Amino acid sequence: MADKEKILKDLKRFSTRFESNESCLKFLDELKWRHGFVCPNCGNINYCKGKGKHSRRCTRCKKEISPTAHTLFHRCRIPLNQAFKIVFLTCKYPDTSSYELNELIGIRRMTCYHFQKRVRNCDQSATDKYILEKLVETTG
Repeated sequence: MADKEKILKDLKRFSTRFESNESCLKFLDELKWRHGFVCPNCGNINYCKGKGKHSRRCTRCKKEISPTAHTLFHRCRIPLNQAFKIVFLTCKYPDTSSYELNELIGIRRMTCYHFQKRVRNCDQSATDKYILEKLVETTG
């Protein structure tokens, strides 16, 4: 593990940027639809505001799409800001173990392990790669 003081300093700076689930959803919203909305169900580009925060509803098929849909945060059971912390630490400090994540974030070790595994296995999706890069980039 890298210098613990440096990690804590980086984590504190990161936590101020993504302190709430709302700020995380806003970040995902901006990244996911940076080139405009396209419905994954029917391909329509027109949408209206959905029921959920930052979600969009297709005007043709009426499917509601969340900013977390079709990303590594899809159906994430832990708070989004905690998941962002795991992603940040896993990407910036790849040798961080689930035990260390547990100690730094305060989430069960096995939860950290499973989400960390999910982060490390997200190489298939270009969207996920882009999100991971921007997440680490925005906080230095």
